[in-house]
Amino acid sequence: MLNTSNALPKTIAAVRMATSVFFLLFGQYKIFNPGFAHGGFQEYLQGFIQNGAVSVYQPVLSDLVLPHAVFFAYVIGGLELIIGICLLLGLKVRPVSIVGVLYMLNLALVTWWSPGHGAPVWRYFGAELDHFPLLLLFIIFFVADAGKTWGLDGRSL
Repeated sequence: MLNTSNALPKTIAAVRMATSVFFLLFGQYKIFNPGFAHGGFQEYLQGFIQNGAVSVYQPVLSDLVLPHAVFFAYVIGGLELIIGICLLLGLKVRPVSIVGVLYMLNLALVTWWSPGHGAPVWRYFGAELDHFPLLLLFIIFFVADAGKTWGLDGRSL
C-alpha cells in the first residue's frame, strides 16, 4: 500500500525539480543568446505595449523597461536562471516561490489583453495558460515548503 504521507512531499519535490527545467531553459536562452537581449526582447515589448499589457502597465513598459530593454532582458534571464537553480537544488524555495508568483503575475499583466479587447472572458484565461499553472505551482511549493524534501532546505545545519 502506498504511504500517502510520504508520497506527497516526494511528488511535490519531483514536480519542483521538473519545473526547474523550464526556468533553466528559459533563462539560459535569454542570457546566452544575444539575439534575445539585443532585438527580440524589444519586439516582444512593443507588441505587449500596443496589444497585450493592461493599461496601467503600458507606461511602465514603454517609459521604464523599453528604454533599458537590454538591461531588463538580462535581468529577466538571470531571474529565471536563479529560480531554476533554486528549484532544482531545493534552495530557498519559499522565497523563490514568492518571487515566482510575482513574476507570473507580472507576465499575466503584460499579456492579459492578447486575445483582444472584448473577447470572451475564457479567452483571457486561456491565453494565460503559460502563466497561471506556474503561478499555482509556486503557491504549492511555498505552502508545502517544497525544498525540504530532496532539497538543500531540508539539510541539517
